[in-house]
Amino acid sequence: MKEQRSFVDNSKGCLFLVPTPIGNLEDMTFRAVNTLKDADLVAAEDTRNTKNLLNHFEIPTELISFHEHNTAQRIPELIEKMNAGLKIAQVSDAGAPSISDPGKELVKAAIKADIPVVPLPGATASVTALIASGIAPQPFYFYGFLPRKGKERTEALNDLSQRGETTIVYESPYRVKKTIQDLIDNFGAERQITLARELTKIHEAFLRGSLEQVAKYYQDNDPKGEYVLIIAGKPVEAATQDESDDDLVVAVDSLIKQGEKPNKAIKEVAARNGLKKQDVYNLYHGIGEEQ
Repeated sequence: MKEQRSFVDNSKGCLFLVPTPIGNLEDMTFRAVNTLKDADLVAAEDTRNTKNLLNHFEIPTELISFHEHNTAQRIPELIEKMNAGLKIAQVSDAGAPSISDPGKELVKAAIKADIPVVPLPGATASVTALIASGIAPQPFYFYGFLPRKGKERTEALNDLSQRGETTIVYESPYRVKKTIQDLIDNFGAERQITLARELTKIHEAFLRGSLEQVAKYYQDNDPKGEYVLIIAGKPVEAATQDESDDDLVVAVDSLIKQGEKPNKAIKEVAARNGLKKQDVYNLYHGIGEEQ
C-alpha cells in the first residue's frame, strides 16, 4: 500500500476531474479553466455542450467523447494515452464527474494503472441546495436519482424513510409529482422537505414545507427545471428514560473505566437511552445544576 501523490514528477500522465458550472458560467473557477487549457485532451460526456464551454473560455484543447454508452471502448484508449504521459481532464455536462454522471469507471481504471487522479473542487447541485434548504445540513446522505419503478424503487424509498440523516435526491420535472406522492406514502405527510430548482440560474427557486404542503402546491403549479430534493431525516422518537440521572452518570463512568474517551462514552450512553448527547454531557459535568 502507498499514497498516491498528486503533484510529483511522474513518467505517466494524469487524470484531472474537473467540475463545470451547473447553470451559471461565472461559477467556473480559475483553476478549472487553467487545468482544461493545460490538459492534452478533454474527455467529455457530451462534446457539443463542452465545446460551447471551451469556446466561451477560449480553451483550444481537443475533445473526445466519454459517456455511458462508450465506456468499455474508451477506457483502454484513455489509459493508454495517460500511460504514455498525456494529461486528460474529464468533465460532465454540469457539476462534478462521477456524481450521477459518467466517470467512476475511468477513475477506478486509472487508480488500478497507478495513474494519478486529481480532483478539483467546484460546482455541485447537491451541497448548493443543502446549505440553503433550512434543513439540518449534517449528517447528510446523498442518494442521487431514485430508481424509476418496481422493486428497486420500493426498497430504496423504504430504506431512505428510515434514515436519520438528511437525504439528498435528484429528480426531473416530469417525475417530481409522482416522487412527492411516493415520499408521502413512505415518509409520512408531515416530513419536511425543500425542493431546489434551476440552481444558479435566473429562475432559481426553493419550495420549503411538509410533503403534504408541497403536494398541494403542485396541484396548482407545474414543476419546471431540474430538481434537488432535500428531505429531513426521520425524527428521533421520544424514548422513556428508564435510568435515573445517577444511573446515567454511573454508566458514563463505567465506560470511561473500560477505556472509552469521555465524549464517546457520553455519546454511547445518550444513544442507549434515546437522549440528546448535550443533555447527558451537561448532566455528567454538572452543567446547569442549581448551586
